[in-house]
Amino acid sequence: MPFFRYVAKALGIKKKQKKLIMEVEVVRTKITLACTECKNRNYNTTKDKKAHPDRMETKKYCRFCRTHTMHKETK
Repeated sequence: MPFFRYVAKALGIKKKQKKLIMEVEVVRTKITLACTECKNRNYNTTKDKKAHPDRMETKKYCRFCRTHTMHKETK
């Protein structure tokens, strides 16, 4: 049973009000990660804007460079 159902039962919320609780879930935005060396866009992922407002940087494998390189978030 999903978390919002437990909350709804605990608070005694009716069915119509459950829809409002479901819409308040965390918004995750789609981002693309590009290699800093060859500039190829290799990865698509999501991130939480509230927890990480700045641009994401991570070390991942680039199949074009054939090595692990830094990948930065692009638009």
